[in-house]
Amino acid sequence: MRSFERANLILGLGAVGMAVLVACVWVPADVTTGMIEKVRRQITIGDALAPTLAAGFIGFGGLIVAVFERPENARRISARNLQFLAIFLIIVAIGFAVMRWLGPAVAGLLTDQGYRALRDTAPWKYIGFLVGAAGIVAALIGLVEGRLTLRGILVGLAAAIGLIVVYDLPFEDLLLPPNGDV
Repeated sequence: MRSFERANLILGLGAVGMAVLVACVWVPADVTTGMIEKVRRQITIGDALAPTLAAGFIGFGGLIVAVFERPENARRISARNLQFLAIFLIIVAIGFAVMRWLGPAVAGLLTDQGYRALRDTAPWKYIGFLVGAAGIVAALIGLVEGRLTLRGILVGLAAAIGLIVVYDLPFEDLLLPPNGDV
């Protein structure tokens, strides 16, 4: 059977490869702290923990998909699959661009201070993340359903707010992406 007929195997191995690249190349190159930091007998979560765990989950999922691929369940990768992937990547890229540049743009329009001074204060630190993350989730739901709906937008907002509640509110020193780079 040709390799293009085994879409699940390709998908699984691609996910494993991506997870290895994230955990072994991107995280060490981009993050200066380890997964767990010990400073003066105080143990804290390091910046590398979340992306490394995410890479581990992606790799584990890809491994499961690749291992349990059966030739009788083989499917071909079609042009429609590649079109869906391209639209998916465009949605994510636009969402990341909104996350990166909306906060600084709004702060530049509405304040005299630079965004860097405001990046860890509400509402400035939430603007780009909230709109970008909610937009990504809502647009992906719309892509799958074939139309953008109010329910999809509300789910996107709820997901973004949930991420803010879980990752930003409990930690004093954590900056939501991409505020650490601005």
